[in-house]
Amino acid sequence: MVSLTPMHYLVVDDETRLTDLVVRYLTESGHTADGRYDGPSGLTAARDPRLDGIVLDVMLPGLDGLEVCRTLRDEGVDVPVILLTARGAISERVAGLDAGADDYLVKPFAMEELLARLRALSRRRPDCSDRLRVGDLVLDAGQQRAWRADTELDLSRREFDVLRVLMENAGRVVTRLHLLDEVWDGETDLRSNAIDVHVSKVRAKVDRAFGRATITTLRGRGYRLETAP
Repeated sequence: MVSLTPMHYLVVDDETRLTDLVVRYLTESGHTADGRYDGPSGLTAARDPRLDGIVLDVMLPGLDGLEVCRTLRDEGVDVPVILLTARGAISERVAGLDAGADDYLVKPFAMEELLARLRALSRRRPDCSDRLRVGDLVLDAGQQRAWRADTELDLSRREFDVLRVLMENAGRVVTRLHLLDEVWDGETDLRSNAIDVHVSKVRAKVDRAFGRATITTLRGRGYRLETAP
């Protein structure tokens, strides 16, 4: 079944063990997460538009966390950021918030508290409700963009809408009539092969290009996006 709850996070900390622990904890909590261990690579990864939140250490090699955060905000990247630091001074917290961070957590911290803060920040983002996830498929209706794993999909408007309907109904049969109503809005009819052609194009870009078999055709019934390809 499709879920809007799982999020995609980035963890940036030069303490390799801590980064890996946080990534593993977030993954075991039902989310996806990537880890980076220095400022420059963290900044590059933080520009990924699929991110729902960033856990960012202040003290990083190459580029500190404050500068990473400040650069993201200057570029218009509004993903929520939680800064991590071993120092709990008020001046450090103020500097982090002034750089554009949304929250601040002092080391050592409890994993449960970190996840709770990430959830709270993610709920405040107005575009979160536009995002669908099914396995490694991600679709952002607001941005009109979709990804499989780390690769953005090159979809036409119709193909995007077909994928959106399939993802909204993941695990359930989507009839040709339903696709006709949702995607074509009565501009074609069931006798046309437009539906089959577009589903085939979506399958080629979403499945065959990645060696997957996610979209199933059920003869006489319609199509189904499998939740566990």
